[in-house]
Amino acid sequence: MVFPTISKAAFRHSAPGSVWRPAVGIAVVATLGMALGGCAHHRNERAAEVASASVTSIGVNSYLWRAALETLSFMPLTQADSSGGVIVTDWYSNPNNPGERVKVSVSILDQDLRADALRVAASREVMQNGAWVAAPVQAATVQKLEDVILTKARDLRRSDVG
Repeated sequence: MVFPTISKAAFRHSAPGSVWRPAVGIAVVATLGMALGGCAHHRNERAAEVASASVTSIGVNSYLWRAALETLSFMPLTQADSSGGVIVTDWYSNPNNPGERVKVSVSILDQDLRADALRVAASREVMQNGAWVAAPVQAATVQKLEDVILTKARDLRRSDVG
């Protein structure tokens, strides 16, 4: 690209800034055009290379949604609302321990794949004298469920990238 030049004689006889202003403007526009033109190519490469952590086609992050459904797939579901991001299971009894049952609810609170976008709550009941009685749920149990869902969601995202 060739830029216009100005002779010293023309510069001395012109009003201050009148000759340089167009030349500087052309140089600035040309430089910005080349710089921005080079950025577009790399931006498109980067977009194709990385899967979005924010997927909104179902209302909530699809990786968290799929991971939560896969993690709780062994339990019967009473509610699964993808637009609201709520999954509620029915009571589940482990065949190895029929005197105890658990109910889980998962809430996906954001469209981004982040740890604070996931809330898991669990209820537990034990059989006493022929009736179900509420029992405490260990905090580690809820934390473990959250960790499993988050790990699975990250794995799903990685598999989409690679």
